[in-house]
Amino acid sequence: MKLLSTFAFVLMLLGASAGGSYLFFKQSAVADAGDASQSAIDKKAKKISQAEEGKKSLKFVELEPMVLPIIDDSGIQQLITLVVVIEVDSEENAKQVKDLSPRLKDAFIQDMYGVLNRKASLEGGVLRVDRLKKRLTKVSAKVLGEDNANQVLLQVVQQNPV
Repeated sequence: MKLLSTFAFVLMLLGASAGGSYLFFKQSAVADAGDASQSAIDKKAKKISQAEEGKKSLKFVELEPMVLPIIDDSGIQQLITLVVVIEVDSEENAKQVKDLSPRLKDAFIQDMYGVLNRKASLEGGVLRVDRLKKRLTKVSAKVLGEDNANQVLLQVVQQNPV
């Protein structure tokens, strides 16, 4: 009986605290700081809306999958499959990436072929994705121009031992 009454008391206490928290956090905070803070709020809202518009205009161009070997002294150790996506900020830049995608893939392969080995890009048998992204970003800037691509994104990275 004592256990049942203790359980009921704890249950009522939890219910009361949950209800009080709900009522407390349900109310929205209203501050009256005058015209100066209102203009600051308006500026911040304008920046947020511009950032949201910028996000809406982002385009993503997916390149065809690439297969690259990891070559060691004894030969090919692994095959790496990559799906690269280029983030651009306009339809015009997206069209440029699509038009230059064969040249871009060729530049990626030329840059990474033979460089992907256990010392340069692997750590404990796992590919260092951060180093790979830096290399791909540098190569894409050379092919597309500095301002035409925002980021190089890796959609798929697969390692297959041979």
